[in-house]
Amino acid sequence: MDRLSSTTIVPDTFQGTRDDLLMQMGLIWSQIKAPLIVPLLRLAVIVCLIMSLMLFIERVYMGIVIVLVKLFGRKPERRYKWEPIKDDVELGNSAYPMVLVQIPMYNEREVYQLSIGAACGLSWPSDRIIIQVLDDSTDPTIKDLVELECQRWGSKGINIKYEVRDNRNGYKAGALKEGMKHSYVKQCDYVVILDADFQPEPHFLWRTIPFLLHNPVLALVQARWKFVNADECLMTRMQEMSLDYHFTVEQEVGSSTYAFFGFNGTAGVWRIAALNEAGGWKDRTTVEDMDLAVRASLKGWKFLYLGSLKVKNELPSTLKAYRYQQHRWSCGPANLFRKMVLEIIKNKKVSTWKKVHVIYSFFVVRKLVAHIVTFCFYCVVLPATVLVPEVEVPKWGAVYIPSIITLLNAVGTPRSLHLLVFWILFENVMSLHRTKATFIGLLEAGRVNEWIVTEKLGDALKAKAAVKAPQKPRFRLHVLELLVGAYLFFCGCYDVLFGKNHYFIYLYAQAIAFFIMGFGYVGTIIPNSYYNFLR
Repeated sequence: MDRLSSTTIVPDTFQGTRDDLLMQMGLIWSQIKAPLIVPLLRLAVIVCLIMSLMLFIERVYMGIVIVLVKLFGRKPERRYKWEPIKDDVELGNSAYPMVLVQIPMYNEREVYQLSIGAACGLSWPSDRIIIQVLDDSTDPTIKDLVELECQRWGSKGINIKYEVRDNRNGYKAGALKEGMKHSYVKQCDYVVILDADFQPEPHFLWRTIPFLLHNPVLALVQARWKFVNADECLMTRMQEMSLDYHFTVEQEVGSSTYAFFGFNGTAGVWRIAALNEAGGWKDRTTVEDMDLAVRASLKGWKFLYLGSLKVKNELPSTLKAYRYQQHRWSCGPANLFRKMVLEIIKNKKVSTWKKVHVIYSFFVVRKLVAHIVTFCFYCVVLPATVLVPEVEVPKWGAVYIPSIITLLNAVGTPRSLHLLVFWILFENVMSLHRTKATFIGLLEAGRVNEWIVTEKLGDALKAKAAVKAPQKPRFRLHVLELLVGAYLFFCGCYDVLFGKNHYFIYLYAQAIAFFIMGFGYVGTIIPNSYYNFLR
């Protein structure tokens, strides 16, 4: 009997302690809720609604403009002079401008042959084009393979240069800048930038160079990306939806209205004189392409986007690669905005409206607000109103505006309309990292200059899978996603028990999305044997 009583004492003690702790927490919550939590949450809701309206107005504006452009806008060939370059019997091939094609690469085992082959296959007089492979590879085996590939094309009569350097200072920007210093570049008029996984069609130069040749005001002709692996997995389909909107709407609107848009870093042709006048390549941020575009625009140069000209490339199909890419694409623009906002304001060469467009529309709304409001509003503030019913979000802010924004974003990829719900959940999860990267860029915090080359799989994984059955895949827990998922799940449970807005349907779905990505079950799953195969 004594033994039984002694064993029940400890559980009763813990029960009492737990009840006391819960009572204390409840008392603290009731004490701070009305004077502190409610006003702060109301302020957060107001700020988020303002940012939502900013994004909504921007999306509607671009939607209206793109409709007008498609219905009444003139094609690029009518807005700018374009005519084929004619042969000249007296001048011969010297009638054609000299073109440099730069291919920066870093340990690109899977795709180096595709990119070099596509560049060497460009149709242009052989004595008027130089292919420049800028190899920053640190793997000696890959360097040897790339050099041998260059030698192979050189033996076929292609004017190809294999360039290396003894450091990776400035990463891609540093490589491009170093490549422009070679003596043979001085004879070139235009430079084509192609990332290692991009494969232009042979007619690429015939479509782009005439615009630059006949229109001295143009600095850049940008082609559209065509994704060869969009159907590889659900994650690549989600990326296709986001990027198709970028190319179909954002780039087209920028080109048609202010003749300005962000250079995509590849699949574009620059006038070398404009590049040099703008100050050349700079490595002060991880978006050297956008940096150059903004500086060239402030010098008065115009840009042209050719949506009908598509260049094949590969989307990152692993979650790891995509996260690194999105960090760079979100952190870089925020950091560039911090560095250039005063320079843009003080500029005297462009109109006030163009400066407003660049600062407000291009940077503030698209590069800052879009990321921050997506995560803070839909993954933090809106769920928090479930726990604090005194704070209400108007239905137009919680339902109507995000629904319209989502539908406007979906116009770029009609074939994926049935995936719209998955795209919303996916984008909300990725907004966590984009928001984090945006603040890192604005504050110039630790990872502000982190540059990790996006991993490309090419056909190597398929070839390996055909030879040998995949082994157990490698998974990695992502703590931030799991924590946010747990928060949303808790809010969903609370809404089921005590709520009245039925947010739990969204909260549970979004929590599941965070959990799936938190456990790494998204994208192409890479087996351990693949990494052994690469070695």
